[in-house]
Order: sequence, then structure tokens, then C-alpha cells
Amino acid sequence: MHILVHEDRKSLGKAAAAQAAAAIRRSIRERGRARIIAASAASQFEFLEALTATPGINWSRVELFHLDEYIGLPMTHPASFCGFLQDRLIAKTGITAFHLLDGEQDPAEVIRRAGEAISSAPIDVAFVGIGENGHLAFNDPPADFATEEPYIVVELDEMCRRQQVEEGWFPSLDMVPWRAVSMSVQQVLKAKEILAIVPGPRKAAAIEACFDHPVSPAAPASILRAHANAAIYLDVQSSSLLKKETLRALARPV
Repeated sequence: MHILVHEDRKSLGKAAAAQAAAAIRRSIRERGRARIIAASAASQFEFLEALTATPGINWSRVELFHLDEYIGLPMTHPASFCGFLQDRLIAKTGITAFHLLDGEQDPAEVIRRAGEAISSAPIDVAFVGIGENGHLAFNDPPADFATEEPYIVVELDEMCRRQQVEEGWFPSLDMVPWRAVSMSVQQVLKAKEILAIVPGPRKAAAIEACFDHPVSPAAPASILRAHANAAIYLDVQSSSLLKKETLRALARPV
């Protein structure tokens, strides 16, 4: 794992998109297709805008998997992650092979179908975020680092749910669903390459918890340190609480 610190959200998103595009093109060139995972969050806005504008990607050879979705939330809801991916990735690229998690369907059936699909072949690259509580996908602390199930039902903690309100996705805490279907930590780690896109001052404490301290379920995204090919994209604000020795050890020049 390594860290890359950029000046701001826009330059971070552009740089991460360049690496993402290269990974997708390489997978298509070597294996005829690319299997990717994409996150749905405000932290991904600039990254997805830059990625979908990148020329030379044969999106017809890309298969998309979904990280997480609220249970009981219709796809038409403004906070739906299905709707987010439809609007910001699928519609802009014309991807036809995608596996969205329908929050209105039986969670057990959603998990079964998505698990079978994602387990059929390796994932080439995963694009993820890190929550204000350090979550990876919707694996809030203390996260289950052990389960090998590709997708699981999780309960969302209050900090996670408050983040959704403060980012403007829901008008109040009681409107935020408390359960979700989430990709498991172990399934995320199975990706050959992981890009974590984490801009902004609100993420600084989570970044410090994940990368200045030992790997722990209490800081779920800290597990990314165990991945040989994970790139953590930060900006000046999200990296502001990291110790200098951490940056010296893990940061690469940009």
C-alpha cells in the first residue's frame, strides 16, 4: 500500500482517474475485459467525472460491481447508490454489464445473486472510499475482517448515518436506513488493484486512525495496509493529521 497526496479534490480525482483508466485498459488488453468495483459517495464526484471523460476506454468490455446499498431504499430515492452509479458512471459510459444491489428486493436474494456474479472471476480493480468512521464499503467499526462471504447484511452505526445527513443525502437522521447490503472486507481485498479516493477535511481523523495506528477492526479501512497493490489518494486536507513519519514511510511523490 502507498499514499499519494494531491493539492486538492480536482487534482486528486484527475490523478486517480488516470491510474484507474490505465488499469482498465491493461485488463482489457491482457484478458479481453475488465471487472471493476465502484463506490457511491460524494468523495467520488471528481474522480468519476474525470474517469468518464477519459478517452480510449472500451466500456463495452467492462463489467461493474456495486459496493453497497441501503436496505429498503428505492432506486428512485436521491440517496440511492444504484441511482448514483446509474447517473455518474453507467449513463456516461454506456456500460451494459453491471450488477446493482436493489435495496427493495429481499436482501438474501440480492446477496446470493451478487455473490455468485462477483465470485465467477477475479476483480481487476476496485475504486473505494473511506468513511468518516473509517468504514470500508458499509463495514462500520468494529468490522468483520474474517467472513469470506462476498456480500453481507450490516447495521450502520450512528456516525455513518450522521455523515449521510451532513452530506445532504437525507433530511434527518431518522430518515437514514439503519441496515444495508455491503461487500465484505475480504471481498474488497480480493481485487488485484485498489484505489481509495478520500478527499476533504472531514476525512482527516479517519485517515489518521487508519494509517497512523495498527490495523484494527475499529478502523476498518486500515486493512488496506495489508494489500500489496492499494493506492490511497488523499488531498492536503484529508492528509493533514497524518504523522510525518507515516508520510515518509508510505507516501509516493505525485
